[in-house]
Amino acid sequence: MVVLNKIYTRTGDAGTTALGTGARLPKHDLRIETYGTSDELNSVVGLARLHTQDRPDLDAMLERIQNDLFDLGADLCIPENEPLPEEMKGYDPLRITEAQVTRLEQEIDSLNKDLEPLRSFILPGGTPLAAHLHLARTVSRRAERLMVALKERDPEGVGNAPIKYMNRLSDFFFVAARHANDEGRGDILWTPGANR
Repeated sequence: MVVLNKIYTRTGDAGTTALGTGARLPKHDLRIETYGTSDELNSVVGLARLHTQDRPDLDAMLERIQNDLFDLGADLCIPENEPLPEEMKGYDPLRITEAQVTRLEQEIDSLNKDLEPLRSFILPGGTPLAAHLHLARTVSRRAERLMVALKERDPEGVGNAPIKYMNRLSDFFFVAARHANDEGRGDILWTPGANR
């Protein structure tokens, strides 16, 4: 259980922050940047949910994703290859699972089944919901790039499931944005060279 009774601690005033193990890293460290970007993504999803009042199924999917993104942050703030300190012995760190990846795939398939196949790239936009989902898609791609760089730097410190999850998540946002654009009928198609 998380208990936050004081918001500022002053422990980061020197430019470091604590991992879940208590180890401190510079705030610009790639690991911190990675799970900070997943937190940014969570905020973008919250903005998208402002436009889901008439879409309870999609809103429920987005709420699950917001919870998963907190799971992802918890996963990344305790590197898989680092031993837990003595006071954490017996603690089972929260990890993204293959089941969460599979659920995303099922939700993508569900949203995609009624969409017309694409014959052009689409421009981000359309309805307010779709525009926010496209923003979520681009932030999730950035989080994925950071996560892959972190895995390259620390191969044993990041699991495979978080990377798979983030890769599927950007696909989810793309399909959900099309779904929010009148099942793709409101998509704005790219016209190559239109302004030459």
